[in-house]
Amino acid sequence: MRTLALDIGNTAVKYGCFERDELLEWASGQTSAQVRAAVLRLHPEHVVVASVAGPTAVWAAELRALVPGRVLEFVPATTPLPLTNAYATPQTLGADRLAAAVGAAWLLPGRDVVIVDAGTAIKFDVVEGGQVFRGGSIAPGLAMRFKALHAFTGRLPLVAPLPEVADEIPLTGTDTESAIRSGVLNGAAAEVAGLLAAYTARYPKLAVVLAGGDAPFFRARLKGAIFVVPELVLIGLHRILVHHVAT
Repeated sequence: MRTLALDIGNTAVKYGCFERDELLEWASGQTSAQVRAAVLRLHPEHVVVASVAGPTAVWAAELRALVPGRVLEFVPATTPLPLTNAYATPQTLGADRLAAAVGAAWLLPGRDVVIVDAGTAIKFDVVEGGQVFRGGSIAPGLAMRFKALHAFTGRLPLVAPLPEVADEIPLTGTDTESAIRSGVLNGAAAEVAGLLAAYTARYPKLAVVLAGGDAPFFRARLKGAIFVVPELVLIGLHRILVHHVAT
């Protein structure tokens, strides 16, 4: 079975094409025309579409005209899942968070897992025993922190991260720009490390999965065994679609 998973995020549209459970191809920053071209070229039997940016109806309608099988609009509160969703308000839960949890549970079956998705926001989410999604935390991402310092102050400039974000960021900034860069980047790294330490104390055999566009920055600053899976949300969407088709 060939499937296509479409993830419509706050800053980018991504797709992944799977043959059974193997990821054949994935891409980010796609337009609707590029997604349509990918579908026509890859010929998936079934498609799943999820969005944190708005309704999926328009995307789904176009996809239904292109694929022979099912087009699943993933809704966290109602779509059947291969794990238990214990979130208190599933109707407010982002599709990307739940899909990432499904992907991590499938990749690491039976494990306690924390997912760190570092993108527009920095999200922590926990799956217990590979079976129960508990929830987690949401904080501003790196770009949002830089923008907030500029937008909500009178004189602080808008500072972009250094291109070589994997390099060491000086602890002590020697001018305003380097001080902002130190505060945002070193502060976010310390925040993530501290939360991981707290979760590891609660779950001694915890597995850590890192995803999102800023994953390389954090991976270079975190210790221990960490699984870096950039396509985690797409994997989870694919597994949700497989579960849906099977049931």
